[in-house]
Amino acid sequence: MAALRAIWNTTAARLSALYLILFVICATVLVVYMTSLSTSMLTAQTRDTINEEVMGLAQAYDRGGLPFLVRVIEQRARQPGANLYLIANPDGRVLTGNVQSLQPGVLTTDGWTEQPFSYRRFGEALGEADQPAGHAAVAIVFRLPNRMIVLVGRDLGEPEQFSRVVRRSLVVAFGMMGFGALLIWFFVGRRALLRIDSLSEASRRIMGGDLTGRLPVAGSGDEFDRLSENLNTMLARIASLNEGLKQVSDNIAHDLKTPLTRLRNRAESVLTGKRSTRDYREALEANIAESDQLIRTFNAILMISRLEAGNSAEPTTQVDLAETVQDVVELYEPVAEERKVRLTSAVAGPAVIPANRELIGQALSNIVDNAIKYSADVEGRAAEVSVNLEQSAAGVVLSVRDNGPGVPAGERERVTERFVRLEQSRNMPGSGLGLSLAKAVMTFHGGRLELADAEPGLVVRMVFPPREAAA
Repeated sequence: MAALRAIWNTTAARLSALYLILFVICATVLVVYMTSLSTSMLTAQTRDTINEEVMGLAQAYDRGGLPFLVRVIEQRARQPGANLYLIANPDGRVLTGNVQSLQPGVLTTDGWTEQPFSYRRFGEALGEADQPAGHAAVAIVFRLPNRMIVLVGRDLGEPEQFSRVVRRSLVVAFGMMGFGALLIWFFVGRRALLRIDSLSEASRRIMGGDLTGRLPVAGSGDEFDRLSENLNTMLARIASLNEGLKQVSDNIAHDLKTPLTRLRNRAESVLTGKRSTRDYREALEANIAESDQLIRTFNAILMISRLEAGNSAEPTTQVDLAETVQDVVELYEPVAEERKVRLTSAVAGPAVIPANRELIGQALSNIVDNAIKYSADVEGRAAEVSVNLEQSAAGVVLSVRDNGPGVPAGERERVTERFVRLEQSRNMPGSGLGLSLAKAVMTFHGGRLELADAEPGLVVRMVFPPREAAA
């Protein structure tokens, strides 16, 4: 009983029951309508046949009188499938024909019988109270000039048989429909309920804290699979965000511990012993510089988190990347000259896209700063950094190429994560957030960040989608 109640509580079962009831009502109305229409048509056809028969008998009476009419009726009454024929005296006593007895009152009124009447053929038994039983018919009654009564009728067995066939077909159809509904429920509905139960069980495990769990996918490509795939994508996104949050927390605890420790040690060393005003001032200035760097780090973390979460409210306008490249190159030319790095740019005409100018400039500045910093650290060759802007049907590519030590192929994906710094860059200033911010900026703009081998060195590409796709 509980299982049936659980099945009835499902929307699929209620819809199936509703459709079944609707189908039964429509089928019943249709069958009743068709039956009544067919019966009416058969009755009308019967009346036409009787009228033709009456006309033929009238012609026979005109030709030979009553004796000839009796012979014609006796001849036609013996034929297979004959109509009903009866000649009675004015008192209603049957003289000839193929009808032995009639329902009382049929011969008292001339014309068509108002209702079907019962009758008994020769050799048939009587029903209750000696009444004719077993057959129903319609007939026309008329009188001859000598007051003799003539009845010509037609048995209603064909319309009744047709009605019985229709009713039997309706019962069989309902039975087959019920059996088919059971089969559909067993092979389709039951399977759907089992899949819903498996989805519910997986959902309970996920709600219990197991974010590695996923909803089952049967591989049939139906709506359940599409729902599971979408929810699994959402769960993977949530798990990725949670993992990113965990990494941020771990990285903050690990990488920000050192500058905070330096701040404390510097303050403690200044407070130890007698110090001059100059010493206090230098210590405060160093702490302020260290605090500014921490603030910049936290701002970068917040910006990356907002961009990756997709809820940044940064406005976008039509930005010419060529002007952005020119501004960044001009900004870093003094830095490159100081580090003895040759900084060049190559721009293939204006490239206007919908973007946020500040975000693009910050991301490009981080990449150029890294390229200058690491290419200047290599000895034995002249350091070079080039910024190139190219356009094609596939999109706009803004690339920064250097001839520094490069990044191993297995580490290129990892260096775009927050606070990740390779061993050879541990002695370099920085927080390990430059490429992470650039990747988040490209994700915000619907593009991608690519790292490749420059042979020697590294090339970082900011690939923007075509203008139509970006819009």
